[in-house]
Amino acid sequence: MVELINTVNGWAWGPVTLVLLLGTGIYLTAGLKLATLRKIPAAIALLLKGRKGEGEGDISPFSALMTSLSATIGTGNIAGVATAVALGGPGALFWMWITALVGMATKFAEAVCAVHFREQDDKGNFSGGPMYYIKNGLHKRWHWLAYAFALFGSLAGFGIANTVQSNSVSQVLSDAFSIPPLATGLVLMVLVGAVVLGGIKRISSVASLLVPMMALAYILLSLIVILMNITAVPGAIATIVDSALTGSAAAGGFAGATVWAALRFGVARGIFSNEAGLGSAPIAHAAAKTNQPVEQGMIAMLGTFIDTLIVCTMTGLVIVIMDVLPTGISGASLTSLAFGNAFPGGEYIVTLGLCLFAFTTMIGWSFYGERCVVFLFGTRGILPFRILWVVAIPVGTVVQLDLVWLIADTLNAFMAIPNLVALLLLGPLVFKLTRDYFNRRP
Repeated sequence: MVELINTVNGWAWGPVTLVLLLGTGIYLTAGLKLATLRKIPAAIALLLKGRKGEGEGDISPFSALMTSLSATIGTGNIAGVATAVALGGPGALFWMWITALVGMATKFAEAVCAVHFREQDDKGNFSGGPMYYIKNGLHKRWHWLAYAFALFGSLAGFGIANTVQSNSVSQVLSDAFSIPPLATGLVLMVLVGAVVLGGIKRISSVASLLVPMMALAYILLSLIVILMNITAVPGAIATIVDSALTGSAAAGGFAGATVWAALRFGVARGIFSNEAGLGSAPIAHAAAKTNQPVEQGMIAMLGTFIDTLIVCTMTGLVIVIMDVLPTGISGASLTSLAFGNAFPGGEYIVTLGLCLFAFTTMIGWSFYGERCVVFLFGTRGILPFRILWVVAIPVGTVVQLDLVWLIADTLNAFMAIPNLVALLLLGPLVFKLTRDYFNRRP
């Protein structure tokens, strides 16, 4: 079974999918005439000006961004970056940057389509995302992709955003403070349940409070390490770029990496971190109070900018500057070691960050899974889904999750493919809506 799923996973995240992810981003970036890069200052101004939002929707544009960031800023920023660098060398970080730059256009297009094609359910809540812009924007022959996305989306979250997250938290707390894993799981179940059972408005309220605080705290701590070792920064950047283009030599316990390994793990972990192209974030942005799809698209693209170009870069630079790759360890342990070597108690800060990041990922992804269930079964599926989501949390702390991680990772790729096909087909509409918007508002 494991061998079969490994084979399917290798195909799912193989060259075809990676080319599709990058190719879609490049196509949309070109079609938008680099607007996603040129309009970053305007997008920041828009976010700060319109925190409450104007128009129909359930939550403010700011809360929609924080909800999507709550799901993306997670273990991918701590463990995912470390794994990419450990397997692909420092050059993996360079390819994460490239993925993010073109991924901003992908995230922009996702949010534009999500708001443009969203619907209201029979309880008055707004639903949107790939399943709706496939159903409402494409010919009937493509509608099966909408159901495929919703099915994969409703299942994938239980692995990569639920049990895997609670398992990671229980492991780090057990290692650092000898807390029994089941105890961690039960506490997490109560905390996540208190938020998730309150629906999108409570999720967005908690995310709007926690996400900015934890992201800023992590960035500031990383900056302290970088400033303490400022003379090593130019060399670290040179190492990252050089190893991306020429590969990494073996050193100590680090086995070295080829250019292909840097590209593969950089792109795959970059997508895992910022979820551009995965189709998850537009589900949150569809709930925003706005009548302007392009404005929400501009706000949405900031999620990729913040997640990868800022937060992931902080982690990657600290790992390279502290020269911990030769130890041969990987994942969150590598990041902990880097911060621990930087200053006393640094490893505990990573532990706390991992716990908070995992918690927000669980509440953010619960909304994604719920909207997928609503698309498949209607609003009657909401309460059973929420209960199942909460009950699954402690289960993740007491079972071996290698197989669960593998299945969830594969389902993530299967989510991305229908979404990317839809974005390629809807690209001309996104270009027209964007052009019309900026012609009206220079």
